[in-house]
Amino acid sequence: QAEKEAGMVARWLDEVVIGENMCPFASLPRRQGRVEICVSDAADDDTLVTDFMTALGRILDTPAEQLETILLVVPNLYPDFFDYNDSLAMLETAIRLSGAEGEVQLASFHPGYCFDGEPEDDPANYTNRSPFPIYHLLRELSVEQALRGVDDPDAIPLRNIAYLRAMPPAKFATLFPERGNGK
Repeated sequence: QAEKEAGMVARWLDEVVIGENMCPFASLPRRQGRVEICVSDAADDDTLVTDFMTALGRILDTPAEQLETILLVVPNLYPDFFDYNDSLAMLETAIRLSGAEGEVQLASFHPGYCFDGEPEDDPANYTNRSPFPIYHLLRELSVEQALRGVDDPDAIPLRNIAYLRAMPPAKFATLFPERGNGK
């Protein structure tokens, strides 16, 4: 089952995140095999924290030339977006307590992702929607280096939102078949 879930996340990463250029920095490390997709069987907070700390240790102990980023996929926990969103504070605390604050940052993706104040069916939410709840561990130094060549980093998410809102319904349905046309 974990292999199937990892495959679904890999498809989303390749076809949506990279294929639609949602993250202009993801393509190179993916092509170089420096993106790891880890599927956790966590069904409770304790197991999640254990698996998260294992992933955190891996990214801290492995050179960036070998491992750039980790997607920790948690298909059996937090189907509700708001519960998932609340869990981020717990994992941010784990980063801080481990001494990795300033070295690793956390990004979030969820099948029900919804920006504050936006309608649930707004295509903009799909910039952060994924097949399963995902905790994305990123190296801060790598993020800083990637952003050095970008004039306006804040424009990236705004561009993605505008792009998805303007996307033809048929293409949207192809990218997000589990959601229909989302519009």
